[in-house]
Parts: sequence; structure tokens; C-alpha cells
Amino acid sequence: MKKYFLLLIAIPLFFGCSTNNFNNNNPYLPNYTFTIDVNMNLPSYSNLQYPSNAVYYPSQGVRGLFIFNTGSGYNAFDAACPNQALGACSTMTIKGINVVCPCDSKEYSLFTGQGGLQYPLKQYRVEVNGNVLRVYN
Repeated sequence: MKKYFLLLIAIPLFFGCSTNNFNNNNPYLPNYTFTIDVNMNLPSYSNLQYPSNAVYYPSQGVRGLFIFNTGSGYNAFDAACPNQALGACSTMTIKGINVVCPCDSKEYSLFTGQGGLQYPLKQYRVEVNGNVLRVYN
């Protein structure tokens, strides 16, 4: 009887665990593989040491990256408009804690990546090692 009781308790634990997978597919944006290390001790990235600050990193991803300090961790999003085909106006700009797509003037939150449209911002993984952030896809 004890074996069945332990089995009954253990089964929900297996289904409650999360794999570290997330859906990063967007038909408008290609997937590129990259890894960058961002040293927050450098003047260009020192704002990332403080909550609710973002920086633009231009040379990776589809149109560059936005790296954002949420206060409890870091988010990295692609700077390409997620609901527009790539074009001359599809690189977003920072507006406080949001980013704005100049094609349609839609705003997306740097906390969640959501903008109320079909596709959220394309998110990348971030690892923290002291004052160095590793952003990768």
C-alpha cells in the first residue's frame, strides 16, 4: 500500500516539471545561431546594472538586440518588429521600458515581450556570470 501511495505522490511531480524549451518561432524573422558576452563594467553597458534599463546591441540577431534589466534578471529580445516583414522600417527603438516598431507604431514591453499582437518579441536566452551576460540562441 505504501508503494502505491508514494507512486501516486511522485507521478504529478514528473508532469509538473518544466523543460527549458521555449517557442522562438516567428515566420517573419529567421533564426540565427550566435553567442555574445556583454561586460557590464564597460561604459556602453553599465546601465544594465540598474533595474528597468535597456541597451541596444546592434551586431547580433536579425536587427540587433535589446538587453533589459528586469530587476530580478535579464531579458534579451531581437530588435526586429515581430509582426512585420523585414524592411526599411522594421528596426525598433527604445521608449522607456518599451520598444516601438516604427512601421505600425506598436509598443512591446521589455518585461514580457508582449505587444498585444499575434507574435511577441523574439526572445533569446541570457546567462549571468558576475558582471558578464551571455546572450545566445
